Amino acid sequence: MPMATNQAPSSSLPQNKEAQLRSYQVHLKDSIRSMFDNFTEIIKLARIEEDGQLLRATQIDQDHYEMQVRAANIVKAGESLMKLVSDLKQFLVLNDFPSVNESIAYNAQFYKEMQNNIDKKLIVLRDEMASDLYELEEEYYSSVYK
Repeated sequence: MPMATNQAPSSSLPQNKEAQLRSYQVHLKDSIRSMFDNFTEIIKLARIEEDGQLLRATQIDQDHYEMQVRAANIVKAGESLMKLVSDLKQFLVLNDFPSVNESIAYNAQFYKEMQNNIDKKLIVLRDEMASDLYELEEEYYSSVYK
């Protein structure tokens, strides 16, 4: 089914990504059309009895099987739409480079600040330990030589 769009192609996306998005759009329209057509046909089966060439029991069985097939087609189209949603999420995660880069830059800055804070605390701790060790050594050596 050819797709008619009212939009000009986005120049910010590479060709293969743009083609993938068009493919998703076609897939979406096909699945929705399938669901709609099958549902419409099921509704048409709920008609008032007409005198026909088939026996009533045969007609009931035929309608029953047709409804089952059409319901299965609706379920299949629904599953196809769920897979499409999953594919779109994956496409977004894999191809949203500005967001990924922003997240990486934010995390890098956050951890660099955390590292600087920890380094400052370690330096203060080192200085305090050196001071305490010096005092302990002074006390020890002054008591040993008395």
